[in-house]
Amino acid sequence: MLVQFVADTLFKTLVAVPVVGGLVLVALVVGGNPLELVRFDDLTQTISSMIGVLLAQPIALAAFAIALGVIIAGGSIMMFAVKAGTVTILLAGDRAAGTIELPPLRMSALREANKTNLERFTTGVRSLFFRYLRLGMLLTLVYAIIGAAYIALVFGPSISQALDSPLTVTVASLSLFVALTLVNFLYLLMQIVMAAENCGVLEAVPHVWRLLRRRWKELGQVLAAILALMLMATGASILATTQLGLISFVPFIGLAALPLQVFAWLVRGVVFQFVGLTGVATYLRMHFALQSAMVEVHTPSDGLHQVTRA
Repeated sequence: MLVQFVADTLFKTLVAVPVVGGLVLVALVVGGNPLELVRFDDLTQTISSMIGVLLAQPIALAAFAIALGVIIAGGSIMMFAVKAGTVTILLAGDRAAGTIELPPLRMSALREANKTNLERFTTGVRSLFFRYLRLGMLLTLVYAIIGAAYIALVFGPSISQALDSPLTVTVASLSLFVALTLVNFLYLLMQIVMAAENCGVLEAVPHVWRLLRRRWKELGQVLAAILALMLMATGASILATTQLGLISFVPFIGLAALPLQVFAWLVRGVVFQFVGLTGVATYLRMHFALQSAMVEVHTPSDGLHQVTRA
């Protein structure tokens, strides 16, 4: 959890570097106060506002896009490496744990399942990194297609007057959120299967399809639970930050607001990583349960084989 949290924080910090450069471009090219564009609670909103201002200056916008693209590409490669090591640790722990979910749960079972060490992490990075990199490139292509379709629908010429309405924009935004959620869900399943089966991208597709076809209801329940926990954690974080902001202007007492806000941010980040990795472990266990329920039966007479339930 901590490794994932540090990597995620570092990635966001790296993205903030070209954003600061974009603010400087806004000040030099457009004029005015660039700090009015800053949204400290939402980096995506800051980038969107900055791009809207720089649309009138194609050269400045191109320079900002190139800088942001380089940072995102490098940060994504780092995240691929971290996820490869993380999934390897979870895979080793799951294989060593056995039926740890059955009571009684003792400390000896937890110690047996704890396979966290630096050597195993780096081994996972070496074995899975390039496969995860190819999968990430495919994910980027899918993101580009979805983003281009959204931009063409919302900002492009209207197909008809009926579609040129706020309702269309709202439906398109919700559809974008659902599409990205499903794509990220499939991307996570591909990562898990590639690590569990030690296979490439193409070889993992049949395994993912079989998992979706046989366990679609359980997968949907786990995904809904994870999204609900994420929403509750986000709501609690926003509520805590807002309440602390109300006392930030009070003399002396307001001095405690900043460290408390930092602590709330740290708790939120660690909780998010805990929920995400819990989902990974759950999907991994569901994949192994499905694999153990399948038995290959070979018929020597005709050389054919079929897969039946155990």
